[in-house]
Amino acid sequence: MKNLSKNARRAQLLGGTAAALALALSGAAAAQDAAADETLEEVVVTGSRIVSPDISSVSPVHVIGGEYIRQSGATNVQEILLESPQFGVPGLSRSNSAFLTSGTGAATVDLRDLGSDRTLVLFNGRRVVAGRPGTATVDLNVIPTQFIERVDVLTGGASSLYGSDAVAGVVNFIFKKDFEGIEASAQYGITEEGDDEQIQANITAGGNFADGKGNMMFHLGYSDQQGVLSRERDNTMLDDFDLFRLTGDPADFGTPSEPFLSSFPTQGRFSTGSGKTWTYGQNGELRPCFSTNGGTAPASCGEFAGEQIGPDGFNRQNYRTIAVPVERFLFATRGHYELADNVTFFAEGTYANTRSSREIEPFALSSEDIHPATGGLVNIERMVDGVMMVNPFVPDAIVADAVDSDGDGFRDISFARRLLEFGTRNGSVNRDFFRFAVGFEGTVLDDKFNWDVSYVYGRTTESQQSNGQVNVLNFASALAGIRDVNDANNNGSTTDVICASADARAQGCVPINVFGNGAITPEAIAYIAADQTLETRITQQVINANISGAILDLPAGPLGLAIGGEYRKESSSANNDALTNAGLNAGNAIPDTRGDFDVKELYAELNIPILADLPFAESMNLRGAGRISDYSTVGSVYTYSVGLDWSPIEDIKFRATYARSVRAPNIGELFTGPSQTFPSGLTDPCAGIGATGGGATGDNCRADAGVAANIAANGVFTINQSDIQGISGFNSGNPDLFEETSDSYTVGVVITPNSVDFLRNFTITADYFRIKIEDAIVAPPRQFILDQCYGQGEQSFCDLITRRAQATATNSVGSIDLINAPSVNAGLRFTEGLDITVRHSTNLFAGTLNSRVVYTNYFKGYDIPVPGADRDPFVGEIGDPKHRFTANVTYSQDAFDVGLTGTYLGKSYEDDQFLAAFGLGPKDISVGAEVYLDLNATYRVGEHVELFGGIDNLLDNKAPNLLSGTTFNVTGTDTAADVYDVFGRRFFVGARVKF
Repeated sequence: MKNLSKNARRAQLLGGTAAALALALSGAAAAQDAAADETLEEVVVTGSRIVSPDISSVSPVHVIGGEYIRQSGATNVQEILLESPQFGVPGLSRSNSAFLTSGTGAATVDLRDLGSDRTLVLFNGRRVVAGRPGTATVDLNVIPTQFIERVDVLTGGASSLYGSDAVAGVVNFIFKKDFEGIEASAQYGITEEGDDEQIQANITAGGNFADGKGNMMFHLGYSDQQGVLSRERDNTMLDDFDLFRLTGDPADFGTPSEPFLSSFPTQGRFSTGSGKTWTYGQNGELRPCFSTNGGTAPASCGEFAGEQIGPDGFNRQNYRTIAVPVERFLFATRGHYELADNVTFFAEGTYANTRSSREIEPFALSSEDIHPATGGLVNIERMVDGVMMVNPFVPDAIVADAVDSDGDGFRDISFARRLLEFGTRNGSVNRDFFRFAVGFEGTVLDDKFNWDVSYVYGRTTESQQSNGQVNVLNFASALAGIRDVNDANNNGSTTDVICASADARAQGCVPINVFGNGAITPEAIAYIAADQTLETRITQQVINANISGAILDLPAGPLGLAIGGEYRKESSSANNDALTNAGLNAGNAIPDTRGDFDVKELYAELNIPILADLPFAESMNLRGAGRISDYSTVGSVYTYSVGLDWSPIEDIKFRATYARSVRAPNIGELFTGPSQTFPSGLTDPCAGIGATGGGATGDNCRADAGVAANIAANGVFTINQSDIQGISGFNSGNPDLFEETSDSYTVGVVITPNSVDFLRNFTITADYFRIKIEDAIVAPPRQFILDQCYGQGEQSFCDLITRRAQATATNSVGSIDLINAPSVNAGLRFTEGLDITVRHSTNLFAGTLNSRVVYTNYFKGYDIPVPGADRDPFVGEIGDPKHRFTANVTYSQDAFDVGLTGTYLGKSYEDDQFLAAFGLGPKDISVGAEVYLDLNATYRVGEHVELFGGIDNLLDNKAPNLLSGTTFNVTGTDTAADVYDVFGRRFFVGARVKF
């Protein structure tokens, strides 16, 4: 296979897929057993801790069957979950993690778009260790897709039942149990473009032993998704920019202005302060003018004036990634053994190794990264043994241009350069996930009560290696090149250049030449290169005990009770290399983070049957639950819920819930040290303030000594471009954080019209939801900090601002140096909407036809980042359309299965704040609706063999143009790659063997 061209492989797969589909379409199909799902929903334990065949969840539960997941051909279960309209934009996926310093290739989910940390992920009802350090976010790469029995998605707050993090809901992965036999499968897939090849191979085996008292099973899986580079697709080969940003005309939105190259070229761009910008042309000629995207040289270009020059910029897209590759090795096992009539030992374990990598463009370096105080290449001249020497690497023309007007020295030279000699910036990630759960379960009091005790241990470790950065201290030494005056063979060439500092030479310093393509030598690279490392470790230990059953019989049924306790301890650490810690690799300073916490919890759940078998009261039950949690970090918190279900007749059930949930701050939010950032787009409220006037803002500004000195010198407070661009600050955790709280409401109806003949195969559910999160943990926006300090006089915000007490070489006295933004409990997040699900199952032509539609209408959703700030709506914007649905139609006969799935994303709009900056309204720029169709089929060859195949994105929908310079663009993809399909039409074929 590897010797075939991409086109040949694509043609082979297309033929195989077409053949498999033709076989299946001649018969029938069943991708998802909707009827089975409905049965599961009636006895599901997700949503209740009371073990009883009569208990169902009062909160809405969406069930995704394991057979549907397998027949979809999905490599990662994230692909299937994101079809469901309850899930928002994933925080991490293959198509939005290439530029991240950690989390590359991870896969997460986000219920209701309330944040991944507010969606609780469980395995078989028990907690799972996080996949990212400092968070509670689980990486779905660790889930063996072919081992899944079903997935229960509980929407709405559930902290009273499951503890912290279940603010938006719970995703509970139920693995197979009591499996007997052997099932093996292999699968191959490729896009129509001939990239992102994918292979899967899995085997599951199990059997009973000890006369049926025990069962043991295991699963081995391997998958490899090879990824897509930006240069492999026509629409992403070249740097571009949204034309709307240049014209302000909404009609130009989505139209690329190209080329729109980077102004950091491989040959270098140099400025002496004379007004000229020097670079090298395509033929290596040095000229005093630079044109990023090409054009006619102006008169200041001297002999080049009037000529067509450039483009001199750099095409970053040639080195970027649309989807990162991910390789996974998976092992899962589950077993149980009956020790006595009412005591069973159980154990389960999962191991996953995930490997991913990223490639982005070579590093862009400027002289400001090396000499932040001056922004200049200060070593153009050096005093050596009483003799002034000019850096011999600097071309004569640039030296002449750098002479001061008085002729007695040189102006500094600044530069900007793409370090192509270093190669692309690459990162490799290796994650190991290990989890096991052991315990006992059984019954007591004549089987009236079920009990279980268990211990869960989980650990995630990550090792990341990255290259392409520079050691700025070594770079500064290497820039200070001088002629070796002791070289007897000094012939005026640059081969006898040495580093000016004797100490640096003693440490192996090699001088660097930044002038021209390929000028940096391998020896200089070896001295300057700064590889990065990141080592992380997360551990989780959980001990829990539960007992449930009927404590007495009431006239309307048994009074159900569940009580239990849990102890959980979590720790997390992330260790960067020393240069990254200090910010000495030309990037931001990133601290190491480590911390831990533990929590002790008690909960109780009660189900009270109120009415049964009465007119207009077939059944009525009241459900209540409460939990007390004592955290080592935030102290005691309380959560509770109450729910009611009422069936006036057998065919109709009404349900309603209210839940108070919490999310305790995670380790990163509590313990992360100051991490440097450089915010942009800020407006200093003090700009233009004079010696008098300005109201409260003027008084507050003049109270700063540096601002007052600036006003005294200039008449009004005056700042320059360097002051605006020179603002830095640190984000940080906050050990004084407390828990977030949420109130969620659901009101719904379930209609199963079994008493009406032509409707008896339908099930219809409709649920209204409303979730409001208060005291949300956020970092306050820096512009808001400035406005609150100077406009409102809030001292707590003023304490986050540091101004320069005196002028520097590039910055004005009184200008802003730092605006820090520690995490605080100050945000609010709100969402509201309606879920509707319709299921139908019927016999048709000696087969079974199943169909299902799941639709969500989001009424509203918004953030208020801090009290006093305006609402920032997110519902209706790209990634959060008001209307979403997924629909499945499947048909099955004895030998055939065929399934068709459609996913709809409604019309969406650009970010309202982005549009307001251009004087536009919140709906002046929109993106049309998208419908994706996926087709799959299975053909059974005899009793033991199945052939299957499918086509995803059957219509080959292209993602909308959401280009650089717009809000939702994912770098390298020219679209919102975490929202829309970036792969195009793709095919898969495979075979499955069962014994």
